[in-house]
Amino acid sequence: MTRPGQVPAGDIIEHMFDPSAPPPLRRAASPGAPGGTRRPGPPGWPDRVPPPEAPGWQVPAVGWLLDHCPSDYRMYAVWRRHPIALAWVTTHHLDAQLGGMRTAYRGLRVDLAEHVDPEGIAASLAALEAEGARLLAARRAAGLLLEAMQGHTFVPRL
Repeated sequence: MTRPGQVPAGDIIEHMFDPSAPPPLRRAASPGAPGGTRRPGPPGWPDRVPPPEAPGWQVPAVGWLLDHCPSDYRMYAVWRRHPIALAWVTTHHLDAQLGGMRTAYRGLRVDLAEHVDPEGIAASLAALEAEGARLLAARRAAGLLLEAMQGHTFVPRL
């Protein structure tokens, strides 16, 4: 079956040199493929932060890092003056949060079995799983920011 404006598959060869024939429809390129839409930076790089080659990329990186730390950290000018220190501290905060999530996931059924019904336990475990996945992605992104601030260059792989 052909779509309007599409040349039937059997006629493609016959019409491939005919400039008046419409081109066959193509699939959209996948992200990262030539001509496709690609997220900035290496895989796992935060969406809101330009790639490390972009001028001034550390300013939005600092904002992203502060979003993943306790809100009181915004009061301290040292984190804006020394973004590499902020990136380092952020990775430690995210590691600690991941540890807490894992501990909560392991103990939730036993510790709350008498107080929460089975549906509540299942919903709580699902919420912990989702939060753990979010924290894991944030930890990867913070680690990439730290590496970039340390001067590491990212080389795309095929």
